[in-house]
Parts: sequence; C-alpha cells; structure tokens
Amino acid sequence: MPNCESLFLDAIPENRIHLKRWFDDGADEAVVLIHGSVENGKIFYSESGKGFAPWLAERGYDVFVPDLRGRGLSTPSIGAGSDFGQMDMINTDIPAIISHIQTLKGTRKLWFGAHSWGGNLLLAMLARHHELADVQGMVLFGTKRRVSVWNWERIYKLNFYWRFMAPIAIRKHGYLPAKGTVFGADNETKRIFEETNFWLDNRTWTDPVDGFDYGKALRSVKLPPILGLTGSADKVLGHPIDCRKVLEETGPTGWEMKVVGTNTGFKHDYDHINLLTHKDSASDVFPMVGNWMKALESQGHA
Repeated sequence: MPNCESLFLDAIPENRIHLKRWFDDGADEAVVLIHGSVENGKIFYSESGKGFAPWLAERGYDVFVPDLRGRGLSTPSIGAGSDFGQMDMINTDIPAIISHIQTLKGTRKLWFGAHSWGGNLLLAMLARHHELADVQGMVLFGTKRRVSVWNWERIYKLNFYWRFMAPIAIRKHGYLPAKGTVFGADNETKRIFEETNFWLDNRTWTDPVDGFDYGKALRSVKLPPILGLTGSADKVLGHPIDCRKVLEETGPTGWEMKVVGTNTGFKHDYDHINLLTHKDSASDVFPMVGNWMKALESQGHA
C-alpha cells in the first residue's frame, strides 16, 4: 500500500480545503483528481488503499485528491448558510489547489483526472485559466455536460429525483442534503444545483453568472490530450453518447473516447460509479488508463 497523508489548504478565505495525497517515496509526476457533483474525493480511493488514486501512486505518481469546498473533510461543511457556486470552484478553488501542488512539487507540470461533473469543472477552469498549468494529459471518467438520451433510468434518476424531489429538499433545508441518500455521497449548495441545471439545459455551454462561452473558449485554446471513458452500463449519468458530446465541445481533435464493457473486451459492463470502485477495476480498467498515460510520456507529452 502506498503512503497517504491529509493536507489542508487555507488559501481560500473562511474555507479549509482537504487534499488526500497518495504517493510512494520518490514519486515524480503529480496527478490531480477532481470529484463530481454530490460527491467527495473518496470516489477515487478507500482508506484501505483501494481505488484509482492508490493504484496510480503504486505506479510512481504523486496523487492529490481534493475534497472541493464544503465536501468530505473540507470545512465548513455545506449547510443552509452555504452560498457559493461553480464560479468559485472554477476561478478560486481549483486554481488555488493547482498552485499549492505546483509549489509543493516545484513544477508547473501536472496530470488531470476527474469523475463525472468534475470533468466539466476542470474543462471550464482550463477555458478561463489555461495558462495556470502545463497539463500533460487529462482523463475523464463518465463526464457529460448535458443529458440527451431518453430511457426509463433517465426518467427515474434525472426527471423524478433530480428535477422533482431535489428542489423540494432544497426548499426545505436551504441546500441539497444528499449525503447518505439516493441523491449522492455528499451535500450540494442551492447555487451549484441551479447552475448545474443551467448547463444541463442549454445546448450552448455558457456561464449563468457572466455569460462566458466555455465552448468557444475551449476550441480556441491549446488543450492537453484527453481520454474520455465511461461504462457501457451507464445509461444516463455518463451515457456514452453524452460523454462523447462534451468531448466534441472541446473541438474535433485531441481527444479519444472509450466505452468500457464486455463488448469492448472488459470483464464487466461497468456503470457510473463502479467504473472506479469495482473490485476488478484495478486489473481491468485502470491499466488502460495507465498505458495511455505512459504512451503520452513516451511521445514527449510529459
């Protein structure tokens, strides 16, 4: 099992950001992994040393997994008084995390990874602040921006729970109390919930606060190579059609998309969560990602 430690970042006023670090002695290349909506960093690791972050650490990477503002071990936890939105993640929190890691490592070079909505936050941050880091490559697990597919799972998860039940909970509590419920693993603010829906609802990827056009910006900046992957059993939260669409918003080239399932040579038909958490992911899914990263290194991208 690789070494692990908890670091705490106090660069954001009135907030303390938790960073879980997984590493072996002599680890060189740094990886930043960003979790998605109604989640925290534990989507990438367990305390027993399972998951994508420890797996990368065992292969020589220095891996940093933040709990974004108010989630996980970051404080204060999200509650009725929490009034921050996606712009805070994009313009303040993620840049502060990047700067802290760069200072610690003494280099601008980083790898990026994300699960689900975290991929949108990373892409949006690069659209606005692409100069902040020399990103070697980016891996997106189940990242979609819009949901275009229609099936019974969409009606159940998105239309009923997210569109109907979640607003009722928010009106009652002042935030989305998702932790330990059907909604997710961690809580979410009212503003982030509303801004998430704005992105889900609009074909053009713009910001609800200042109108910034992320799609236009992403197509005009130099992005790192991107590997998008999702499970073949992911029917709505990261459906292959919608995961491809968000990659297409970045431009026609520079990315590749993989669907992980029995039809494409894998042991299982993975879904939105167990793509990262299944007991076989370390031997079945993660090696593909590791090989992609090593190939980029051999080509001189890293």
